[in-house]
Amino acid sequence: MFIPKKFRQENTEELIAMMQKYSFATLITQSEEEIEATHLPVIISGETDKLFIKAHIAKANPLWKSVKDGADVLVIFNGPNCYISPNHYPTKKETGKAVPTWNYVVVHAKGHVSFIHDNEWVYGLIDSLTTVHERNSDQPWSITDAPEPYIQKMLPAVVGVQIDVASITGQWKLSQNQPEVNQRGVVNGLGNSQENNLSEIASLISRNLLKGE
Repeated sequence: MFIPKKFRQENTEELIAMMQKYSFATLITQSEEEIEATHLPVIISGETDKLFIKAHIAKANPLWKSVKDGADVLVIFNGPNCYISPNHYPTKKETGKAVPTWNYVVVHAKGHVSFIHDNEWVYGLIDSLTTVHERNSDQPWSITDAPEPYIQKMLPAVVGVQIDVASITGQWKLSQNQPEVNQRGVVNGLGNSQENNLSEIASLISRNLLKGE
């Protein structure tokens, strides 16, 4: 991924936080036959200097057969993104010299994949995934809510996926190439929106501006 210096995100904690928040990721793999993209809800585990990305696929999915254990893979986490109109720039009113762009946040994680055929491991992963995504529910569903024989029957139909992360890189394209007056114009233009992508981009730009003060 080409990342201009102004947009490079090097704060590991912020990279991991974005991975956790936008955890429906795209796993890119290459086998002898083809390049494939697989879309997966994932869990990030481990320590900052030793991260793992964990997920699962259906055993009917041939990915675990076509991609070798230990193969290099790329996992893409797409954060908030939105269109930026030149009308947000105060300088556009003065010179007319402005064009549209797109602001976005993205993290790329590279590593080595392993496919896990262990019912206990898969059970633990599913339990962790549901715990995370049910946490804001008034009555959180738990894997133990389902009959044990039913769950045990389903587990063999699932294959675990684990990526041993070797590197993570991030691009925070948040109007940093614009003068401060235009960055504030974008914040004002997006800030009142009820659309999550727009309001979060505005919030991230505001945070960057505060760091520079």
